[in-house]
Amino acid sequence: MTRKIHTLRIALRDSKPPIWRRVAVPSDITLGQLHEVIQMAMGWTNSHLHQFVLRDKSLKPSRDEIRKVSEADIWDDAFMARMRGERVFTMLTTPFGDPTEMEGEDEDTVTLAEVCPKVKSKLTYEYDFGDGWEHTIEVQKIEEPKPGVEYPVCLAGKLACPPEDCGGIYGYYHMLDVVADAAHEEHDDLVEWLGDDFDPDAFEIDEINDMLAEWRKG
Repeated sequence: MTRKIHTLRIALRDSKPPIWRRVAVPSDITLGQLHEVIQMAMGWTNSHLHQFVLRDKSLKPSRDEIRKVSEADIWDDAFMARMRGERVFTMLTTPFGDPTEMEGEDEDTVTLAEVCPKVKSKLTYEYDFGDGWEHTIEVQKIEEPKPGVEYPVCLAGKLACPPEDCGGIYGYYHMLDVVADAAHEEHDDLVEWLGDDFDPDAFEIDEINDMLAEWRKG
């Protein structure tokens, strides 16, 4: 069977104007691999925990299933997620094989095509539970690979990724307001913390694709 390609739009939730990337990835990519692609495409540094959340009302258990679980008194994390109409996927072990104590299904055993099988399928990617960066992933196309194109590849995007540990999306916008106001009491401290080279309008697609090329090499 010919390998398919998913084209995804990844947008940082509550960013106005939207901070987004469009990437094309093999449909059989695992969610663990997709996490790495998102980190590079968005501009994060992979310094915090993350998870994927699939929200679908059809996931909710039937009354009969609930009754059986209640009788057995086995309310595990996966079943509670289904009660919310969710499936959660995350890294269950570190690269060194140690458990992370994260709750959910193993992201390395699930492919993108399994959880997003059609155009307009959506998935949430959550990064850094302290700052709470949430990304909406939407499937825009599913098609045959294009001749001569190596995947994954970044196709388009807008605006720079916020810096790590800046307090989430609202903390980021507060920071930009302060940096733009030389009279603000926090101005000098934030300019020093942010550095002189940060440009909120920057989007370097060539740098992203250079990183993805290195990643493809293994």
